[in-house]
Amino acid sequence: MSTIKQSSLFSWDVVNNSPEILRLQRILDVLPDQDLMKALREDRKDRRDDYPLEVLWNTLLAGVVFGHESVASLIRELKRNAELRQVCGFDPLRGANAVPNQYVYSRFFIILSRHLSLVDDMFDNLVEEVRKLLPDFGKDLAVDGKKLPIPGSKDPEADWGKKVYEIKKEDGTIYESIKKWFGYKLHLIVDANYELPIAYQVTRASEAESPLLMPMMEELKENHPDLHERIETLAADRGYDDGEDKRKLYDDHGASPIIDTRFIQKKGMMPLDEQTHDTIYFDPTGDVFCKVDPFSPDEEKCYARMQFMGFERERGCLKFRCPEKAYGIECKNQEACQCQPSVKNGDFGRTIRISLDRDRRLFLPVHRHSKSFERKYRKRTSVERVNSRIDQVYGFERHFIRGKTKMTLRVGIAMIVMLATAVAWIKAGEQEKMRCLNKAA
Repeated sequence: MSTIKQSSLFSWDVVNNSPEILRLQRILDVLPDQDLMKALREDRKDRRDDYPLEVLWNTLLAGVVFGHESVASLIRELKRNAELRQVCGFDPLRGANAVPNQYVYSRFFIILSRHLSLVDDMFDNLVEEVRKLLPDFGKDLAVDGKKLPIPGSKDPEADWGKKVYEIKKEDGTIYESIKKWFGYKLHLIVDANYELPIAYQVTRASEAESPLLMPMMEELKENHPDLHERIETLAADRGYDDGEDKRKLYDDHGASPIIDTRFIQKKGMMPLDEQTHDTIYFDPTGDVFCKVDPFSPDEEKCYARMQFMGFERERGCLKFRCPEKAYGIECKNQEACQCQPSVKNGDFGRTIRISLDRDRRLFLPVHRHSKSFERKYRKRTSVERVNSRIDQVYGFERHFIRGKTKMTLRVGIAMIVMLATAVAWIKAGEQEKMRCLNKAA
């Protein structure tokens, strides 16, 4: 039987042309890991140095870059791939014998866990590096929580979490879909335009998402004041729907909250002014209506949506216009409307202003029922795509991590690799490849 000679995955004679090896080399070159290496060398002082710390660190990063799901998979790749060993810093004369056993990586991971603060520093340094390279980085943010499940239920630091999804049926009724998992949770803030992480935190699975939003924003303001000044919007699903948080986002952080409103089971409309009789009402999601036909037997036909005229920043008010004049519909309630002292009968029709302070959960600088909100809210999917890459590319879909400290470290390494990849491609003049993340074959 005839055979065809084929080169290996990373053939030695084409190493200079291998895009994967080049990508890893660029990432290693831009990583600000000097302080971490210094601390690790202090830990190992006067001890055996069979496997250089820099080499172990580089190979761990290579495992994350190429999406290896376990250390065993990484070791197999290192033993068969001479080019990869060379980039990581192994002695080429020793060949595959230079690759450490699995227990060496286990001990190294424990040592790394003692220096989580330095990993955090690396992350912050890379965020600042991206900020300097991209003038609009941090303008639009998105936040979400991501489950980090672990097989079984033997991790004493983990617990059970659940995610509740509110689903609205065609008939308007609401039902809840609940999904549970055992493990941890990643709370992540990303840039919604470039899909890169800006802040993160790992907690037990039972930790709620909304209470951590403002502490993370305060930390972002402290660690990255220049980036914080750029923030204009923050998008999140209705799990973050909290009036006080929305107020703080806009008043304290200058971020317009693009946060969906929870479905609340309330019957009928609510009057805008509860002290006087008027025709202006709003529904449980903050949509504003005028009562144009008070005698209609069909309650829905009693109300017409008012035309949204924009947000007046100096007044802190949303402006709305009469639906009769805006849409040409018939109004059978003009007498009740015009009895208000401020109403003048004109061609433009009545306008009203609603202060954000009327209800900070329902009334937002970017009106919940405007086209602008819909457009900006679509950017929330950016954090979902980042979560997907964390699972599928960085190996969290199938992992063997136990313990909150190890999980936090492993997530931190994935975050710095993601940012370092972006920095490397931007500096190489190929910004369009900043999210180029291919899993190893």
